[in-house]
Amino acid sequence: MSEAPDPEVVELATKIFDLARQGDAEALAAYVDAGVPVNLTNDRGDSLVMLAAYHGHAPAVAALLARGADADRANDRGQTPLAGAVFKGGEEVVRALLEGGADPRSGTPSAVDTARMFAKTELLELFGER
Repeated sequence: MSEAPDPEVVELATKIFDLARQGDAEALAAYVDAGVPVNLTNDRGDSLVMLAAYHGHAPAVAALLARGADADRANDRGQTPLAGAVFKGGEEVVRALLEGGADPRSGTPSAVDTARMFAKTELLELFGER
């Protein structure tokens, strides 16, 4: 039998996921520094890095990666933060993820596949692809 989640914990998690979507790098860093798991995921497997990346917030992505977040952590659909950033067209986020160790060939579809799908040749070149 599983326990129902504590409503206060759910409220805090919701707030932290919203901070990632909004790109509040300073607040995210403070929460992680205070003990919030840097690889915290929501009910769809989206990590804080995924949410920050998908919403175009390179400073938040960089802050999370600097604190040990997994740059390649895929969500429940196999999507990685880098593929999400490619899809959304965020070159600054793409660069932050690459600097944080993201693998352009990870995930389904991968960032490379996504860049090919949307003819983003500048990103393919950044990934060392033609």
